[in-house]
Amino acid sequence: MTEEVRASHILVKTEDEANKIYDEIFAGKDFASAAAEYSQCPSAANGGDLGFFGRGMMVKPFEDAAFALEKNILSKPVQTQFGWHLIIVTDKR
Repeated sequence: MTEEVRASHILVKTEDEANKIYDEIFAGKDFASAAAEYSQCPSAANGGDLGFFGRGMMVKPFEDAAFALEKNILSKPVQTQFGWHLIIVTDKR
């Protein structure tokens, strides 16, 4: 079976915005509530949860970051063609 991760993310337009949200979460703001408040992805309604996915299912920079993360560690902002993401991996299998 191939490795899969379950990740949540927050998608915003600018790196500055992503860094501001990163700082808020690092200071104790709940990731899911930050996703609901800020994320421009439809997954915001689920606290940013994208569910499980394997390699090849997400754009490369996002996938590389998600698979490199340890569980429950917040990524630095990651840029894709969609904008800037903050990613947290909540499970691996």
